[in-house]
This record gives sequence, C-alpha cells and structure tokens, in this order.
Amino acid sequence: RSSDLWNGGAGNGLGTLYAFQKACAKAAESGHGDLLEKLKGGAAMAIYHTAGKGTRMAPLPGAENNNKPGVKLSALVKVGGEQRPLTILEAVVRQTSSYARVRKGRCSVFWGDQVFVPSCGVQQTDKAADILAALRPMPTKAEWEAEGLHQYGLIAVAEDGSAMQLEKVTYDVATRYLPKDVKQVGTSLGSFSLSAAFMAALLDEFAPELEAKTACLDSDPHFWMPVTLARQDYLDVMAKKDTTAEEAGAHFDRMASFRAKFAPGGEALLGCVDVGQTAYWWDYGRLELYMNNSLFVTAASASADALRRFLRLDAPGRQQLSEIAPGAEVDAGAVVLNSKVGGGRIGPSSVLVNVNAPSVDVEGCVLINVTSTRPIKGRGGLLYNVVDESAGEAPLTCDAVRADVFMPGGIKHEMHSSLATDGGKAWKLTLDGNPHSFEGIYKANQPLDVQECTAAADAAHKQAKAKLHGA
Repeated sequence: RSSDLWNGGAGNGLGTLYAFQKACAKAAESGHGDLLEKLKGGAAMAIYHTAGKGTRMAPLPGAENNNKPGVKLSALVKVGGEQRPLTILEAVVRQTSSYARVRKGRCSVFWGDQVFVPSCGVQQTDKAADILAALRPMPTKAEWEAEGLHQYGLIAVAEDGSAMQLEKVTYDVATRYLPKDVKQVGTSLGSFSLSAAFMAALLDEFAPELEAKTACLDSDPHFWMPVTLARQDYLDVMAKKDTTAEEAGAHFDRMASFRAKFAPGGEALLGCVDVGQTAYWWDYGRLELYMNNSLFVTAASASADALRRFLRLDAPGRQQLSEIAPGAEVDAGAVVLNSKVGGGRIGPSSVLVNVNAPSVDVEGCVLINVTSTRPIKGRGGLLYNVVDESAGEAPLTCDAVRADVFMPGGIKHEMHSSLATDGGKAWKLTLDGNPHSFEGIYKANQPLDVQECTAAADAAHKQAKAKLHGA
C-alpha cells in the first residue's frame, strides 16, 4: 500500500522498529491482542529481515519475482502435499528457532540470507540489547594482521559483559577505541535481540521518523556505536562513512540522552551472545557464495556433514524421491532430490533438485527446478528455475548461470550470467544474451503478484514434464 512506502528505505534499524510496529497493528486488527504487552509478559518474538533487491545474488531473486528469501536450497520440504525445495528463509527460521527458549520477553532480529550453527550452545544475555558474534580471546597485533581482522565488523566484550561495536579497523585503531579490560573480540553476525523495555523505548524515541517514513538508520552505526563508543571516536568512524561532524555529533548527543534516560545508573545497554569461534556459518547472500554453499553439501568434511544434517540429507540420504535410469552413472557424493532422469552421468560435486530431463552429463553443477526436454550437459554451471523445450539435438548447456523468470500471460525471460559476475556492479547492464538488465527484471517484477508468477512457472514445468514423460 502507498501508506507503507518508505522514501529511500528505512535501514535495518528503523526497519526493525517499523516491522514491529506494523506487526502490532496487524495483530490488533485481527483480534490477536497487544504484541508489545505480550512481549513484556514473556513472549519470544522474531523478525526476519528480507528486504533488499538481492543485487549480489542476481539473477536468482529475479527468477523468484523479487522474493529474495524465496531462493531455493538443496533440500526438500513438503508444502500442500507436494515436495518443494526448501527456501533460504525457511532454513533460517528452522535454524534460529532454537533461540526462542532463551529469549522470553525479547524480540530477535535475524537476516534472511545466512544460516549459522553455534559451536558453544544457544546462549542468552541479560542486557537490554545483544548482538551475535563468534568470540575469541583478544588477539595480539600479529594475530590481528595475520587473520585479516581489519576486514570485519567486530564486537568487543569487556569484563562486565558489556559489548562494543567496532567497524573495520586496524589493530592500533582498535586498541585506541577499546577499553583496557576487553577480554574477547569476535566477528559480528549482525543479528541482534532487544528486551521488551528497550523495544518500547526505541519505538518512543524514533516515533517522529516512524511517522514521517523518510529517515534511514541502520542498527550498527546508529544504534550500537553511539551508545558504546566515545563521542570523538564515533565522529571519526562516521566521517569514514561521509557523515559530517555536525550530523554525527547531533545523533550521538541524541543517543546519549536516550541512554541516560533508559539507563540512568549508567549500566551497559549492549551485550554479546557468543556463537563460538568454531561455529558453522553459511552465507547465501552472493551468487558465488550461493553456488559454493550449494555444492558444499557434496563435500567430505565435518562442516559439510553438519550442513547435510541440517538440511536433512543425512537420512534417508543424498538421493531422495528420485527416479534415475538403471544404466545412469551417479557419483556417491552427488545430491539428487525429487528428480527424474532418463540416463547419463551425474558426476562428482553435483546437486540436482526437482530436475526432469531425458539424460544428463554434469559435474560440479547445481540444477534447481529444471525441466528440459533435451539432454543437459555441463561443468561448473548453475541452472535455476529453467524450463527448456528447445528443438534440435544440441544439449542444454550448464557451463555458466541461467535463471528463467516467469510472469503471467505466458511471459518468460531467460537471464544469463556467470559466477564471476558481480550482480551489484552489473545491475544496470544488459549482459550478453539477456533481454533486460537485472534492474529491468526487478522493475518488471515489482507490480506483479508473486503467487501468480509462481503458478505460471509451475504450469510451464508441468507442461514440459508432460511432453518429456508423455503424461
């Protein structure tokens, strides 16, 4: 609705508050009571951020009609009696639900494109806000430089459990910012949680921005840094973000006043919840990472085994609900789910989910929701939501990236790319073989109903399967 539009984007800070505010309004309208009061009464709630265009994942979000968290993974889930690939968002919800039992009276905020498994159990905090991080003892300068810690957003934790948010900084700058009693630092996962009282206070503080829907504030630079850094340090950090000293100073002073009002005793507002230095963390937020982590389910390692168990590929196994011709060669490590293949070779490091084809000859490939009336052949490629009924003897190649975009009215766009292409940098470019730029597809998808587009894709797959299998 036009009343929901936020001029220029809210940022994940104000976006969190706005999402909670909208959820409260919807709950009240539908007779489910006051969500904020339920939170104060001990309910555990979660918000999953799924906003963003998914530029770095292009062309996959376009194939989901701009439903970025709807991008599919190499696992199955039954929906309406039908086996469908698990979405990234479903995977994130499955994984993060373990925090509900230790976060009563808190609202958790998770990102919709990364899955992590703690190595130190599911921990909790008593601070007003907390942020997830993989903590480790404070490193030496040599360790800091050797491990390239200047490339990451970091969380530092002091003796009393209070946390401080750090930007990407060198060891020397970090030691200047950090208090002397810092015991641990860790790479930040960004996800955080808020107590009911802190959520209420933030809603009150930023009521003008929530009403106007024009400001853009992110959690790290606008919530956590101004309440954990010294004023001059904060101004120095924000200067690197091209924020003027006047603007940064005004915001710091505002948050200092907010902090004094919320915690007049000076107690720490921000804590850290450790996920463990050896936590597993799979990020699907870039096309290359999506490909690597999709193929990772075929690897032989403790981490890959953990990912398979999480995706439920350990039982009944890597080949599930599939019909593979007896003469076909299938590598023992390949993952083949809900697929029907008439012959050929499924080589090492290959993942096939909902694939229907007369034959395949693939290795190091990922095929998700692919129906082809001709053989598929390739090495190191990605086919996503592809329906191919092309005539001729030439095979459907899987050496690069192809994702089909279905729209109502029989419209289909074939979008091509490569794993080396940064969708963000190429967003406005029309790449070779494509009818539109990634941005053009995004804009064409915007007014469409995702469910109608999904129905159009399902119909196209069904038609091609009937032609292929004669049913």
